[in-house]
Amino acid sequence: MSSRKGQRTAARVVREQLARERRRKRTLWTSVVAVSALVVAGLIGWGVYASQQSGEYTAPKGAIADGTGIEVGSGPVTVEVYEDFICPACGQFEQRIGGTLDQLVAEGKVRIVYRPVAYLDRYSTTDYSTRSSAASGCAAEGGKFREYTKALFERQPPEGGPGLSDKELIDIGTGVGLDGDSFGACVRDGKYKPWTQHVTDAAAKAQINQTPTVLVAGKRVDTSAEAITAAVAAANK
Repeated sequence: MSSRKGQRTAARVVREQLARERRRKRTLWTSVVAVSALVVAGLIGWGVYASQQSGEYTAPKGAIADGTGIEVGSGPVTVEVYEDFICPACGQFEQRIGGTLDQLVAEGKVRIVYRPVAYLDRYSTTDYSTRSSAASGCAAEGGKFREYTKALFERQPPEGGPGLSDKELIDIGTGVGLDGDSFGACVRDGKYKPWTQHVTDAAAKAQINQTPTVLVAGKRVDTSAEAITAAVAAANK
C-alpha cells in the first residue's frame, strides 16, 4: 500500500511540475508577443517621425514639379497665391478676389499656383494652420482642392481658439463631394503634414513674410482685383 501511495505522490508531483512548466511557457510566449507588438508599433512611429524630420514628403495630386503648391488652370501667365487658412486677411481676400481669380482661370488667362502655408500655428491651440493645409492636400488628392479651400474660408475659425476639429474638416470635405472614407483617413492620419512643412519652408526661403501674398509673373502685386487683373493683362502683352 505504501508503495502505491508513494507512486501516486510521485505522479502528482510530476503532473504539478509539468503544469508549472506549461504555465511558464505560456507566460513567456505572451511576453514575447507583447514585446514584439510594442517593437513593431515603435518602429512604425519612429518611421513616421523620422520621415517628417528628414524633410521627406509626398505631394498631392495637382502639385507643381517642386511640390510647393497646387496648380489650378493652364493659362500663359502664372499667378502665385500664398495663404494661411486661419489668416483673417486671407479669408477676406478669398471673399473679395476669389471670384476674380476663378474667372481668370475660366477665361484661360492664368495658371494659379496656390501655396497653403502654415505660418500661424501659434494662433490656434491645435496647430490649425498645419492641419487645415494638410487637409487641403487631401482634398487635392481627391480632385477638389479649390472647392475645399473655398469652403474652408467660409467656415474660417477665429484666431486664438482650437480651430476646426478633424471631424469638422472631414465634414467640409464630404460637403464638397469628397469620399468620406478615403478623405477622412487622409485627414486623420495627417498624410500631408510633411508636405505642408515643405510648402511653408519654401515660402520662407522665398522671403514671403505675410499672407496673403500674390505674385503675377514672378512679381509681387497688391492684393486687389484691379492690381491683379492689370498685372495679368500686362504680362499677356
